[in-house]
Amino acid sequence: MKRKKVAIIFLLGCLLVVTSIYVSNKVIINNAEGKLFNSTENISKNKVGLLLGTVKYLSDGRINLYYQFRLNAAVELYKAEKIDFILVSGDNGSEGYDEPTDFKNDLIESGIPESKIYLDYAGFRTLDSVVRVKEVFGQTSVTIISQQFHNERALYLANHFDIEAIGYNARGVSGKKAMKVQLREYLARVKVFVDILLNVKPKFLGEPVEIK
Repeated sequence: MKRKKVAIIFLLGCLLVVTSIYVSNKVIINNAEGKLFNSTENISKNKVGLLLGTVKYLSDGRINLYYQFRLNAAVELYKAEKIDFILVSGDNGSEGYDEPTDFKNDLIESGIPESKIYLDYAGFRTLDSVVRVKEVFGQTSVTIISQQFHNERALYLANHFDIEAIGYNARGVSGKKAMKVQLREYLARVKVFVDILLNVKPKFLGEPVEIK
């Protein structure tokens, strides 16, 4: 009988996890409907494009394609005059690791004026990046730049925090690494709702920064 109870509890736990993943994923996808764009032709203009950070190089020294494709998307959007400024939000939480500055240097190399680039060094998580674009950088309307799966999650957070946001999708990545990223994304989507339920705040806020 004891084994039977353990088995039932285990099965119920698995069912709860699967249901949570399915519902979270469905809600986030539905929220993003009509807010995602793959081309600069039909996307509306916003003053600021929020470029979500990621590491530039993989452990084997190769360029991270998620990084490269996000960089390309931000440049496309700016040169199509669909944004006036690029706010790079990423992690700079340890010595020698600086996502925003890596992006800034490559954006400048790609022809974006330095005066049009702002850096958010405290974008440790997507939630932090989204909340800070409003609370620190004063934007209530923004274009989020990342891969589609990431944009979908960021758009849900933006909606929750009363930010009018659309997403510009960077090119996706395929292969084994992409599969691992997608699996983590399902868990990240569940965590969105846990964070909202627990009223989780960004690690840092700080003084307002005017984008002009």
